[in-house]
Amino acid sequence: MIFTVKEICQKIWNLEEKYELNHKEIQGCYPWQLIRMYLYYEITRKTNVFESAQQSSLSLFDKINSFLPFVKNSILSNPLSGNENVDALIFDHPRKVIFEDEYQDIYSYFLKDTLNQYGKSFETIESPYLNQHFRSNENIKENNVKFNDRILLGSFIHKTRNRGKLHFTESEMQYINSVKEELETAFEIEIDLFRIMEDHILNFQYDYKKYIELLQRKKPKVVFLVVAYENKALLAACKKMNIGIIELQHGTISPYHLGYSYPENTMKFNGELKEIEYFPDKILSFGNYWKNACPFPIDSENIIPMGFPYFEENSKTYMKIAEDKNSKEGNDQKTEKKQILFISQGVIGKYLSELAYETALNMNKNNENNEDNAQNYNFIYKLHPGEYGTWKENYDYLTKAVNEFDNFTVINKSEPPLYELFAESHYQIGAFSTAIYEGLAFNCKTFIIDVPGVEYLDDLIDKDIVKKVNSSEELINYINNENISIQEYDKDYFFKNFDETIFKKILSD
Repeated sequence: MIFTVKEICQKIWNLEEKYELNHKEIQGCYPWQLIRMYLYYEITRKTNVFESAQQSSLSLFDKINSFLPFVKNSILSNPLSGNENVDALIFDHPRKVIFEDEYQDIYSYFLKDTLNQYGKSFETIESPYLNQHFRSNENIKENNVKFNDRILLGSFIHKTRNRGKLHFTESEMQYINSVKEELETAFEIEIDLFRIMEDHILNFQYDYKKYIELLQRKKPKVVFLVVAYENKALLAACKKMNIGIIELQHGTISPYHLGYSYPENTMKFNGELKEIEYFPDKILSFGNYWKNACPFPIDSENIIPMGFPYFEENSKTYMKIAEDKNSKEGNDQKTEKKQILFISQGVIGKYLSELAYETALNMNKNNENNEDNAQNYNFIYKLHPGEYGTWKENYDYLTKAVNEFDNFTVINKSEPPLYELFAESHYQIGAFSTAIYEGLAFNCKTFIIDVPGVEYLDDLIDKDIVKKVNSSEELINYINNENISIQEYDKDYFFKNFDETIFKKILSD
C-alpha cells in the first residue's frame, strides 16, 4: 500500500491520541517524544514513501580513522572541563559553509557578534558533521568554541555497553507491544519498537546527566540551539535547571513536520492539555509566515519573527541581477536565454533527476523543430551537499543529460553560490526544500513536483504562489505559457530583515 505524508502523520497522531504517547513516562523519561521524528523517517523509508538520502556513507576505514580525532577532541576540547561561567551557550548546526572566509553555521553565526555587542559572554558547543569538524581557524579557543565529541563519544559507548540490559517493567512491555502491533498493522511493515526505544532511552539517560553537568559548570542564563528535535536531552536538562532555551529556525516548517507539529489531540493527558516536555521555550523564525506554519506546542507569542541574517546579507549581492532579469522579462525579450533551475534533495533526487532529463530532452527537441522560435534555455541541476559525492552512481539520468545536452549543467559543489543561481534563473523546480522559499524571494516562477512530501507546501499551492506539476509535459506547458497566472506575494513575509531590537529584548528578558 502506498501512503502519502499526510496519511502517515494522521495515523501517527491517531495513535498518539489513543495511547497518550507523548506523555507516557517509561524508564524515567518520555520516550515517544525522543523517537517521534526518527520513527517518522523509519516509516517513510520502509513504506518507500521517501528514498534513502543519497548521502555518502562512511567506510570502515573512515570510521576507524575518525575515532582518534574523537578521542583527541574529547580531551583537548572538552566542554565539561573548566568552570568559566557564560551568559549564553550556543549549540550550532553541525554542517558549515565558508562565509566571510571561514567555516560557519549559517543559522547562528550572527549570534557571536550580537552577543559581543551587548557585552554578553558565550561559548559555542560544536558537534561534528560526517565525523569531522570543518573550520578555517584552528585556534578554536579564540572563538570560544568547544567540541561536543566528549559527550557524543561517551553516549555511544554507554549505549553499546548497555544495549539489551534495559529492563522494561511488565506493564511497559505490554504498552510498547500494543503500540508496536498497531504501528505494524497500520503501515504493513515490521518495526523493532523495543530496540528503537531502548537506544533512544540509553542515549537520553547518558546525555541528560552530562548536559546537567555542563549547565552546572557554565551557569548560562540562556541556551541557543539549532535543530531542537535532535537535542531532546539538552532540552530536558535546561528545563530541569530552569534555563531558557531558544531555537533558531533552520528549515521549512509545515503541519507535517513532526519535529514541530503537535495537533491539540496529541497533547492531551487524562483529558487535559499538557505541555510537551522536550520542546524549546521560544523559536526565532525567519519571518512572519512561519508563525502559523503548524500547530506548535507553545503559544504563538513565543514564535518570534526575527529574520535570517545569512540570507539577508548574501542575497543583497545578487538581487540586482534578479532585478535586471525581471526587467528584461517584462520587456518581452524573446531572444533572451532563460534559465531553469532544479533544486535537488536526496530523498526525491532520483525522481527529480529523471524529470529534469525528460524536460531538457523535450524542450530541446521542440526548439530544434521550430525555426521561428528563437527562445532557448539553460538547464541547471543543483545538487544538495549530501549528494555531491554520489550523484554519478545514483542518478543515471543526470549522466545522460550532461553527455547529451550542451545546455545542461550539474552543480556538484558550493560554487557558484545558490543565491547567484536563483538570481539568474527564471524558473525553479523542486519539492519541499527550504531553498524553494529562497528562490521565491528572487521572483523565480516556482513549480513543485507531485511527490510524497509535497504536502509541506500545500499552503503555497492553495494560495497559487507555486504550481504543482505531475510530469515533464505539464511543466513544459506551464513554461511555454508566458502568461502563467501566479499570485503576487510579499517576499519579506518569508524572510524579514534581521530585527536587532527583538534580539535585544530577548537578551534583556
